[in-house]
Amino acid sequence: MTWRTVKRRLVKQADNFQQNLILLISGFGLCMLGILLITIAEFMFGQSLQQELVALFGMALVIIGILLAVTGYICLSILRLFRFLISDEDTKK
Repeated sequence: MTWRTVKRRLVKQADNFQQNLILLISGFGLCMLGILLITIAEFMFGQSLQQELVALFGMALVIIGILLAVTGYICLSILRLFRFLISDEDTKK
């Protein structure tokens, strides 16, 4: 991949505001669902393998949710800034 294709792809992703917001909100939702599952596993189940499996599934959801939310946040903020800086650079030429 050349620098131009990477730059074009990043600018295109920065312009896709709705998709980035969906990423952020769905990541937050998955993270909260994972935390809820961990809490349910702690207080609703006794010491068993089922409790550990539910908590493990909850941890997986938390990790996936955090990754999605961070991706959405980066696309909403840092890539927008990158797009702004790149457009200033293009107008100077």
